[in-house]
Amino acid sequence: MAKILVGKTTEIMSGQMKKVSVDGNEIIVINIDGNCFAIDDTCTHAGGSLSEGKLDGSTITCDWHGAQFECKNGKLVKFPVQINDLKSYKVVIESDDIFVET
Repeated sequence: MAKILVGKTTEIMSGQMKKVSVDGNEIIVINIDGNCFAIDDTCTHAGGSLSEGKLDGSTITCDWHGAQFECKNGKLVKFPVQINDLKSYKVVIESDDIFVET
């Protein structure tokens, strides 16, 4: 597995997210209470960018049709029909650097 540097801990405060490109994939890195998580940025329903959605605690809601996902693991939380979960990525913090493992 490769570790890709995606930013500094000072760039993503608690309750914030940052969209990054890793190996050609759009990913969002989310800081939840000082812990960073990474998931695909593309909603599995219709392809909306989740980085444009709303973050509430550890749940992100897609602005397009309201699909909700758990940021900690990419699992679908709420939507009228079953859609695929998001891919989640391991995040490693070293000093003040944030890495995503692919």
